[in-house]
Amino acid sequence: MSLNCSDMIDPMAESGSPLRLALDPEVVSGLRAQLPTVAGRIWDAIVAEVAEYADPMRGEIGANITRAVELALGTFLRLVESGATLEPGGPLSAALDGSYALGRGEARAGRTMDALLAAFRVGARVAWREWGAVAVADGVPPATVVQFAELVFAFIDQLSAASVSGHSDELATTGRVQARYLERLGRALIHGAPIEELAARAEQAGWVPPTTLTAVLLPSSHARAVATAFDRPTLVLSADATGVELPEDITTLLVPDAERTRLSLLQMLRGRFAVVGPARPWTAVAGSFDRAVRVLAMTNQGELAVDTEDHLAALVLAADAEAAGDLRARMLGPLGDLSAATADRLADTLRSWLLHQGRREDVAADLFIHPQTVRYRMSQLRTLYGDRLQDPGEVFDLILALGPPCVSDRVSRAVPAT
Repeated sequence: MSLNCSDMIDPMAESGSPLRLALDPEVVSGLRAQLPTVAGRIWDAIVAEVAEYADPMRGEIGANITRAVELALGTFLRLVESGATLEPGGPLSAALDGSYALGRGEARAGRTMDALLAAFRVGARVAWREWGAVAVADGVPPATVVQFAELVFAFIDQLSAASVSGHSDELATTGRVQARYLERLGRALIHGAPIEELAARAEQAGWVPPTTLTAVLLPSSHARAVATAFDRPTLVLSADATGVELPEDITTLLVPDAERTRLSLLQMLRGRFAVVGPARPWTAVAGSFDRAVRVLAMTNQGELAVDTEDHLAALVLAADAEAAGDLRARMLGPLGDLSAATADRLADTLRSWLLHQGRREDVAADLFIHPQTVRYRMSQLRTLYGDRLQDPGEVFDLILALGPPCVSDRVSRAVPAT
C-alpha cells in the first residue's frame, strides 16, 4: 500500500504545535484488527516484567489494568484515525479520565506509582513494537513511522501524567479526610461521648483503639515532635479543635498505652513544659483530659513536665472552689482583726506547726526563724483559737484550709470552663 506522507503528518508539528497524525483508514483498520492481540501481549509483558502485577488472577488489580490497556489502545486509534491532537478534550478525555482513576485506585490500595509507571513503559514499548510492525508491513513510509512512534510515546506520557495526578490527589484527599476523622474522634473522646459512638468513630478513622490513653497538654511548638516519638499513633488536637477553652498555644496529645512507661514519658518531656494526666481506659480519657486542664490552670508554665499525680490534694481542694473559700474564711476567722502581714505570718506558722505535729525545731527550720519565735507565735495562736487547736475535727479543717495556700482563689480565677 502506498501512502503520501503529506496526508498523514501535521506540518505544524515541527514548529512546536501539538502532535497530530492522520493515518489512512485502511492502515487504521489493520491496526484495529490487531488490537486484541496487542492488548494481550501488553498484559503478558506487564505480568512478566512488573512484580506487583505478576499474578494475572489478582482480581480487581488485573481487571483495572486490562480495562485501562483496552481503553488506551482504542483511544489512540481514534486519535490517528481522526487526526486529533494530544490535548485534553475530544477522544483523549476518556483515556485521561481512566488513567486518573487508575492512579487514585492504586493510592487507595496503598501502592506507590512506581509499579504503574513501569506498566505504562512496558505498554508503550509493546504497543510500538506490535503496531510499528503492522505499519511497516502496510507500507507506511519511514518518516511517518518515526512520527507514529513519537505519537505513541507522547500519548503514554499523557496517560502517565494523568495517573500520577490521580494518585497524588487521592493521597491528599485521603490524608485530609483521615485527619478530619481523627480530629472528630479525639474531640468525642475528650468530651466523653458514648462508647458506641467512640467505637464507630475509631473504625471510620481507621484507628485501632489501645487499652488506655493518657492526656498530655504541651505547647504547640513541641507537639508534633513529641507525638511522633511514640510507638503507636497518638491523637493530636489543637486548642481550637478541642472545643474547650484552652490557651491558643496549647496542644492536646492523647497518648496510647503510656501507663507502663509513665516514668519514661515524663523523662522524655524533661526540659519542656507539659502537663501529663493519668492513664485511663481509652473510652474514659475525658477524665485524664479534664484533670490535665485543671492542673494546667494551677500551674506556672515555667515549670517542666508536670505530673498531675503530684497535685491530687490541690485538685481535691479545688473541686468546689466556693466551698474551699468558705472553709478558708471560717477557719482563718480568728486572724481577721490582725494586719494582713501579721495574719499571713501566723497562718504560715500554724500551717507548719500542724504539718510538723508541733515539733518546734522542725517548724523553725521550715520557716527559717528562731524556735523562740515559733513559741511566741504559737502562744498568740492559742490565744486566738483556744481549745479549737486540740479538737481533731478543727485541726483537720485547718489543714485543709491552710494547704496548699490560696488554692481556692487561684483555681476559681484560672480553671477554664469545660
